[in-house]
Amino acid sequence: MAFELPDLPYAHDALASKGMSRETLEYHHDIHHKAYVDNGNKLIAGTEWENKPVEEIIRGTYDKSAVAQNGIFNNASQFWNHNQFWEMMTPNDSKMPGELEQALTDSFGSVDKFKEEFAAAGAGQFGSGWAWLVKDTDGGLKVTKTENGVNPLCFGQTALLGVDVWEHSYYIDFRNKRPAYLQNFLDNLVNWENVASRM
Repeated sequence: MAFELPDLPYAHDALASKGMSRETLEYHHDIHHKAYVDNGNKLIAGTEWENKPVEEIIRGTYDKSAVAQNGIFNNASQFWNHNQFWEMMTPNDSKMPGELEQALTDSFGSVDKFKEEFAAAGAGQFGSGWAWLVKDTDGGLKVTKTENGVNPLCFGQTALLGVDVWEHSYYIDFRNKRPAYLQNFLDNLVNWENVASRM
């Protein structure tokens, strides 16, 4: 199944007033995300993965014993990660649904404690990667971080919220201030209704 670059679910400048500029989205979506699409399609052409769903490609090419993953995995996973990332943000004011607030309180003690743990995971991810809120295999909620393009599908988890901590996600707007980017993401950008719909 060929990868196709999805349109953003909002205009390129829709998040600018909330801390993610048009320039960032033009580079991040139109160039970086598109590169994962183009390179992924080249790499799967003529292989056993050519007509498989992206989730199956990710699970089937992930090597848990390796730090450096193969090219098919890297591009497929980053294609999927970004597809989720755009949907996890909104230009609208987003109120956290009650069932999500309760689940976060049950799992972390409070919503603020969850946000602290999530921001710490993103800030503490050395080099490139992602921070995630996941539903784990036991049904509980958990904060994780992954290197490069590795994502919760690799571990049988459900991604509820993810934030990209590769520098191309924040350097134009925040320079090297990753913690400020993460705080802004949690305070201004998250589509909490989308997060709750994934539970």
